[in-house]
Amino acid sequence: MVSLSWKHHTLIQALISRGPLKEREFYSIFTGVTGRNPGTVKKHFDKYLLEINKELSYVHFELKACRDQYDGQVCYGVVNNVSDDQSKLGTKYSVPQIAFFKGIIEAIAQDEAAQGCISGFDALNIRLENQISSEASSSQQQVPAAFKNFSMSQKEKTLDELVRDKWLCRTREGNIGLGIRSLLDLRSWFRNSAVPPCEVCNEAGVKADVCPSEGCAVRIHKYCLKQLLSQRDDKRCSGCGKQWPLGKVTKAEAVEEAMNDEEENETQATGPKSKRRRQHRSHEDPTENSASQASLASTSGANARRVTRSTAHLR
Repeated sequence: MVSLSWKHHTLIQALISRGPLKEREFYSIFTGVTGRNPGTVKKHFDKYLLEINKELSYVHFELKACRDQYDGQVCYGVVNNVSDDQSKLGTKYSVPQIAFFKGIIEAIAQDEAAQGCISGFDALNIRLENQISSEASSSQQQVPAAFKNFSMSQKEKTLDELVRDKWLCRTREGNIGLGIRSLLDLRSWFRNSAVPPCEVCNEAGVKADVCPSEGCAVRIHKYCLKQLLSQRDDKRCSGCGKQWPLGKVTKAEAVEEAMNDEEENETQATGPKSKRRRQHRSHEDPTENSASQASLASTSGANARRVTRSTAHLR
């Protein structure tokens, strides 16, 4: 049996107390604790994780990594390997709250379009009685009173709690999606619920691109598809043979896209200061001010073209 040091315990405690962490956050903690960067000493990092998992296995826990299907970033978290939902959520959430959560993840997972989310309105209108057996649901008297009395305000509060605890998330559009904790902890549930896996990484395709051919169930995560297309000039569906609609993406274009995003963020951050400097110069030299405005207009046009092109790749 491996004896864990205080460094191992610190890493475990960081994930338990904070919940799943993005790779860069977990790497930063690992570097602070061990003095080594996982990016340069991958074998040392993997050894730590192996030693931790040998000990966690005795209590049916495991330190795992997975990708957030909404942004493609790698995350690390401590996972409960016991399969029943009560053991995962029962320490904090009530029976009606667990039923509400199950109704939401079922609605998201069963979406044939694999959008990975439902609207907040649909989430709040999940019927808890659908989470009990068919025999019980046939008789109104057998529906638990806690289910019938679970109010809209209680649902709203539960949604906020589930998002805060990373079981659910809110997308940029304001919809309800699966949090990174669900993606880590519910892998076996996705398999048992027959959620089609990604053709590339074999993880559940909850948020994924679906083959455009009618009747074809093949799914590929967008980040997996971009990686695949950057390695090939042509990608056809392994199920039906038709070409995917995303188009061709090259490594050079992916680098350009990242640079454009960085330039855009930098421009937004420095915009007000630059504007004040230009206004100050306009009182000193009208000719120089005119030249600066022409240069700014030319640069803005070029940036707009670049942003438009990168946006087209994303879409």
